Amino acid sequence: MGGLQPWHWIIVIAVFVLLFGAKKLPDAARSLGQSMRIFKSEVKEMKSDAKPEAEKPATPIASERVDAPEPQAEPTDKRPA
Repeated sequence: MGGLQPWHWIIVIAVFVLLFGAKKLPDAARSLGQSMRIFKSEVKEMKSDAKPEAEKPATPIASERVDAPEPQAEPTDKRPA
């Protein structure tokens, strides 16, 4: 009961040809390959972006900073009343 036998693959391929037609299968395979290349490049870019963050020293949050003054609430609307 293990993996797929060669005749299983023949049946799967025949079903795909019957469902999608021989004309659309190369286009579908080309689109799938292009999507996989885009996905692979995006994953590689995400991994390269994550590395510099790990090397940066951690900055303390506002509650841990001793030298930082507390922010003053300033009015955002400076038009005269």
